[in-house]
Amino acid sequence: MTDLVPLRRALLSVSDKTGLEELASGLVQRGVELVSTGGTAARLRELGHPVKDVSELTGFPEMMDGRVKTLHPTVHGGLLAVRDDPGHAAAADAHGIGFIDLVVVNLYPFEKTVAGGADRDTVIENIDIGGPSMVRSAAKNHRYVAILTDSADYPALLGELDANDGMTSLALRKRLAAKAYARTAAYDSAIASWFAFADQGEAMPATLPVALTRAASLRYGENPHQSAALYLPQSGAAGVAGARQVQGKELSYNNLNDADAALELVSEFRGGNPACVIVKHANPCGVAQGASLAEAYQAAFQCDSVSAFGGIVAVNHPLDGSTARAIVDIFTEVVIAPDADEEALAAFAAKKNLRLLLTGDLPDPRRAGLTMKSIAGGMLVQSRDNGVIVPSDLKVVTRRQPTATEVADCRFAWTVAKHVKSNAIVYARDGVTAGIGAGQMNRRDSARIAAAKAREAAETFGWAEPRTVGSAVASDAFFPFADGLLAAVEAGATAVIQPGGSMRDDEVIAAADEAGLAMIFTGMRHFRH
Repeated sequence: MTDLVPLRRALLSVSDKTGLEELASGLVQRGVELVSTGGTAARLRELGHPVKDVSELTGFPEMMDGRVKTLHPTVHGGLLAVRDDPGHAAAADAHGIGFIDLVVVNLYPFEKTVAGGADRDTVIENIDIGGPSMVRSAAKNHRYVAILTDSADYPALLGELDANDGMTSLALRKRLAAKAYARTAAYDSAIASWFAFADQGEAMPATLPVALTRAASLRYGENPHQSAALYLPQSGAAGVAGARQVQGKELSYNNLNDADAALELVSEFRGGNPACVIVKHANPCGVAQGASLAEAYQAAFQCDSVSAFGGIVAVNHPLDGSTARAIVDIFTEVVIAPDADEEALAAFAAKKNLRLLLTGDLPDPRRAGLTMKSIAGGMLVQSRDNGVIVPSDLKVVTRRQPTATEVADCRFAWTVAKHVKSNAIVYARDGVTAGIGAGQMNRRDSARIAAAKAREAAETFGWAEPRTVGSAVASDAFFPFADGLLAAVEAGATAVIQPGGSMRDDEVIAAADEAGLAMIFTGMRHFRH
């Protein structure tokens, strides 16, 4: 197979002209003939470079508002010809087709056009046809042709030409070809996604196009023997993946996973009173709202101070110095917030290994989207759980009506339970979690574990009684039996919020009435597996 190939002719057609001046100058200085189209040709002439229009090669002018310019045998023959095949060489001679050794193309800005909210006609006009065709032709024939789709690779090409006396190496051409096909795949994916979701309004299209770009290689996955990386979609959004890391060690797979869980929950309080979430192994171990972030952090910490050690802290307001100093009192892996003031930054700087992430904004908990999970032989896809209850959704099913305070505690506990792994039980009082039971095989054990944590917290901090006394309790799904409810009664809860819908609802309601509880049905479940 051919290794070094002389670079004599280059075809340039770019929407984004970043780096074009340096690349074109470098090519001309090395004796490369430039062929170009439309605006790119005009820009090259402005820079004082000799350039041949594609129409001079094809014998056809650009037409139909530029839709047809490079879709021609003279162009694609020059790209696809196998140079050492006698038949290809004879066909090229017979039809006056000159070889093209380099293609420089970046595509019409389809993704940017969609992100900018353009109308349908404008979106369609920004679907590139000739560009991807040239990219694919050049990449297929990388045995002879180099393809540049990213301005970041321009210096590498010029460096190769210097190192190899005006020739490109097969290793570079192979790398560029792989990158080119990844680019066209991502581009086609963006177009297919727009048609499916935005244009056709499909919830689950027959083919689900997914294109992600690696943002970082991680040291390992959940365990050291697993490889891992962070990938980003083409359109950025507020969240952990796009957060700015101000300080601290490299983020791990588990750090990112836990930080995402914390941020998703604290975002439920977006625009509300100061709130703090502490997460350990993707489950919240303490959640609180308060008059200040420092107060919210202290209350969340006291819910389960044992689990908080080595945890992830997320807040919904910019961090201040007093809150930061409280957080660094114990070992904390990651802190994530919209922003932080100078005092907070100084407090965190004293803990050089602590990772501080600033998001600039919080993700919208009501946003639409899909979640994906791999299973053996396939992928499970579902819409995000962005369900929310409003007061009119609440149905009191017991004889006793809840007080206004109990309703507020129920709604707070319900918000937290949505983010706890099933089976989930959350006790809350006065905007603070009193105990959280997560991921158990039955709901009764979750209720008992949460109550035990509350008792331990009371012993640790010298409280007269656990915070579960007089609390509201939320269950992410219905109580299939009365035993889980009775465990909550034993813990001192006075109000219950749950979806309802069990065959034994009447039995559970009767148990609540007998205990003097108020119980609310939501009609909505929040399983999280």
